[in-house]
Amino acid sequence: MKASDTKRALCAAFYENNRLAFALALLFSMLAGGTNMLISWLLGAIVDAVNAADWEVLRRTGVLILISFPLTFGSFALMQTTKARFVHRGLRQYKERAFSLLSRKSIAAFTSENTGTYLSALTNDALSVEINYLNNAVLLVFYALMFCMSLGMMLWYSPLLTAIVLGMSALPVVISVLMGKGLSKREKAVSDANEAFTARFKDLLGGFAVIKSFKAEERTEGVFRAENAELERVKENRRRYDGVLQAAAQSSGGAVQFGIFFIGAALALRGSITIGTVLIFVNLCNFVNQPIQMIPELWANRKAALALIDKLAGLLEENVEAGGEPAPETLREGVALDNLAFAYEEGKPVLRDISCRFEAGKSYALVGASGSGKSTLLSLLMGAHRGYGGSLTFDGREVKDLSAASLYDLESLIVQNVFLFDDTIRNNITMFAPFPDEAVERAIRLAGLSPVIEARGEGYRCGENGVNLSGGERQRISIARSLLRGSNVLLVDEATSALDNETAQYVSSAILDLEGLTRIVVTHRLDEAALARYDGILMLKNGALCEQGRFDELMEKKGQFYSLYTVSNG
Repeated sequence: MKASDTKRALCAAFYENNRLAFALALLFSMLAGGTNMLISWLLGAIVDAVNAADWEVLRRTGVLILISFPLTFGSFALMQTTKARFVHRGLRQYKERAFSLLSRKSIAAFTSENTGTYLSALTNDALSVEINYLNNAVLLVFYALMFCMSLGMMLWYSPLLTAIVLGMSALPVVISVLMGKGLSKREKAVSDANEAFTARFKDLLGGFAVIKSFKAEERTEGVFRAENAELERVKENRRRYDGVLQAAAQSSGGAVQFGIFFIGAALALRGSITIGTVLIFVNLCNFVNQPIQMIPELWANRKAALALIDKLAGLLEENVEAGGEPAPETLREGVALDNLAFAYEEGKPVLRDISCRFEAGKSYALVGASGSGKSTLLSLLMGAHRGYGGSLTFDGREVKDLSAASLYDLESLIVQNVFLFDDTIRNNITMFAPFPDEAVERAIRLAGLSPVIEARGEGYRCGENGVNLSGGERQRISIARSLLRGSNVLLVDEATSALDNETAQYVSSAILDLEGLTRIVVTHRLDEAALARYDGILMLKNGALCEQGRFDELMEKKGQFYSLYTVSNG
């Protein structure tokens, strides 16, 4: 899908199941415009009745005035109600469509992109889209109807004075069009500044513990002040420009209205029109000038909102998961690596010519110093990066040719920092899917979560990112989550690094006790009891596979692994 297609998909979301509300808003806009015409006619009729001393006309006009008030109120109230419904549903569907498209991105997207961009797009930018696109969609039609109705009524009374009105109204049009060109540029600048501020604020909140421990409050407050000041400066620039635009339009509109009143008075003195007609023209002039002032501004705001939709569409097209062949439903033979190589940046390899095999149903440990490429290897196994060299296959099928969705069915990844939603334990295990109770209870039992459930219950809320649970409890939830999905391959990345020894041993043992799964575990804990249970240990050094074998074989060899193990347990 191209960015233009994505933009069309986002804009289409505004009107899905929402056309009736939009049509009703337009209908009531037409009625509201009609009541304005009625009020203008009634004002003229009153003046002409007074001027002619015609009490009967004045009485009938008074009755019509009494009728017009509830009609005016009802039409405007219904217009606002249906418009609110249209805007509410349109914005909700727009954000839902954006999040749906965002979900198509690859895992790599959220390691290489700034998530603050999307936070800003679906909060600050969405507010601008709500006001400047959805709300203005109805207002643009309303003002256009007002202009056409007023012009038609003017032509009925005096074509000459109507031509003068149109000629004099060219001034506010020119001002609005010329100045409106700069509005889209300033709206984009506000969006970019909002994005930078959101990203920085997110960083500061995420690093709060580090800030406190290093007593960096004053320095980070300075960072916040600078980012906040820049955002508000850009917003002030936008507001100031918008204010000047409105002031210029209103001033020129006032000048036009005064000019029409003066010329109309002159025509009334000549007897060309009545005094009531002059008053009708002056009142209708509001309904001509207001659209002339507002439509260019609303149109400029609409273009500014479309620029934000364009920006979001472009972002959503980056790092989208490609299609591909299905991965094996069950791993029967194993995972084979043949001269596997990978680099995040050209000329800076992270993995070099790795050749090995992980047999189906067995367990393997990946060890090595920090930066040796262990986590990168797991990322490649998850299909996060397709630009690798050599070969990486599941039962003979190349990973780069497989669809990401089918890989996620085959594999599960448990990482050091387990992410948990601020929701119940059960929902964090099921990931909001409707699993049978028996399946959930089995996953809880195998993951060693039973004591936690007995003490707190499945409905216990985990808190933001699992703050109400211990590290070991969070890891057991991640294991239960993987077991419940029925993944055939379990990848574990430093799952025990932040745990105490007793909890780490329990979690490691729980993973090794799982039967029927292919387990590939990155670990820095070189515990003999755990390492001896693995079917194979692979040691990476500077991105290369330097040794592999069982624990006792590697210890007898007294090579790189022996040295690492000795130092670690020295």
